[in-house]
Amino acid sequence: MSLQLPMKKEEYLSSSKDLLNQSPDLVQKVFNHGGQWISVQFIHYQVNKEQLEDEILEVITKSSHSWTNDDLMNKIPMASTKQEKKMDAIIEQMIHGSVCIYIEGEKEATLFALPQQEHRSLNQAETESLVFGPQVSFTESLMTNLNVIRWRLDTPDLVTEKLIVGERIQSEIRIVYLKSLANTENVDTMRQRIRDLQVSEVEDTSVLGQLIEDSSSTVFPQLIFTELPDRFCNAISKGRVGVMVDKSPTMLIGPMNLFGFFESTEDLYMRWNMGSFIRLLRFISMALSIILTPMYVAALTFHYEIIPSTLLVSLGQSRSTVPFPPVLEALLLEILIELLREAGARLPTKVGQTMGIVGGIVLGQAAVEAGFTSNILIIIIALSALASFTAPSYLMGTAIRIIRFPMILLAGAWGIIGIVFALSFLVIHLLKQKSLGRPYLSPIYPLQWSDFSESIYRVPFQKNAKRSKSLMTKDEYRYSESKAEERNDVDRL
Repeated sequence: MSLQLPMKKEEYLSSSKDLLNQSPDLVQKVFNHGGQWISVQFIHYQVNKEQLEDEILEVITKSSHSWTNDDLMNKIPMASTKQEKKMDAIIEQMIHGSVCIYIEGEKEATLFALPQQEHRSLNQAETESLVFGPQVSFTESLMTNLNVIRWRLDTPDLVTEKLIVGERIQSEIRIVYLKSLANTENVDTMRQRIRDLQVSEVEDTSVLGQLIEDSSSTVFPQLIFTELPDRFCNAISKGRVGVMVDKSPTMLIGPMNLFGFFESTEDLYMRWNMGSFIRLLRFISMALSIILTPMYVAALTFHYEIIPSTLLVSLGQSRSTVPFPPVLEALLLEILIELLREAGARLPTKVGQTMGIVGGIVLGQAAVEAGFTSNILIIIIALSALASFTAPSYLMGTAIRIIRFPMILLAGAWGIIGIVFALSFLVIHLLKQKSLGRPYLSPIYPLQWSDFSESIYRVPFQKNAKRSKSLMTKDEYRYSESKAEERNDVDRL
């Protein structure tokens, strides 16, 4: 059973120290007013010192009469004020930036929230860069992020549900959605999965996503993570559900389908035909990234007949000094590209960019001259790597690069039959996946022709009156399509 108030002064002060493991950061100030003692406690780096001195300590020290909890509430009017009698609850509130005032003889202590939160200001996004559109990104402060979202979605329809997760280290989590739009089942599924978590702590939004996703065995991400407020708010306005975790600059969005990972808010800021072209280019790049290198291995190992005779001569000359079979040659170069990518990501920005460019050129040229690989494979590997980087989602791009390795092995073992087997297995695997219980391959499976304009390509805004059927939103229409197409000149009004 936890300790409760009221207590004697010595017992109260010692109990507070014991519950905080004798922390030197706990500040305890005791004031005596006519024989009545008043204790003011706080953790010195967790509270706003100016507010503490001006709004609390100055009021208490200037008064000489006896105090009660009602006096504190009346003479120190602050928005975030509460009263607690359990010592463990009092300590928890102080850890989060509250000042605790306990008056001798009272059955409860009064807590004033004066948090001193250190966080970086809103800056440009680093991992999700845009040419058009807002450049600001989220920060580690939950309150700042909520302010940005409220600023972009300025409507009372916006819901931000608060949940606390973590048995040892608790984290505040917010579920964000539009009440009149988001599907109730999607919201309930997200809420239930978070509430059912039995974990010691949640370090980051990406960790939370792994804990609540439908399948942990697949390499494909099932929930999208973003640091862009405009992308997050755009998903909420479409009827999806968002999740925010305190102290994390990344937000989570679900449910998502496979094609959503190749969308960018930049597609909306361009004209519809430009946006459609770039989006289709990403899908083609994904297919090329997966197939190019395995097809090279299959052709040179089993299927010389599919190579044009003029190209076959060049391939033969290029590979005449290569001592490795095509499958080993391809794997070595793929691993080399991944090493360069990982080294460039871990090094400082300027050094990493130089390392990636110079390392790729020097090692590629040296490998060809030493006879370890052919010129044509260098080109194919470079194209595959570039194609995988077109995915706006870093996790999806990484998943595509991982898929290439088993496909190269199967192509080296059984040629085109191995590639077909791998692609068939990949499609079956994707058909089985779900995101918050929703089909991962929608709108292709189950087939929804009307949703193609939401995921595969873009149409003019005037033609996009209907919302996505896959999300099963409460409101099917954005606006009246017939009225959106009306164009009236001034002289016709």
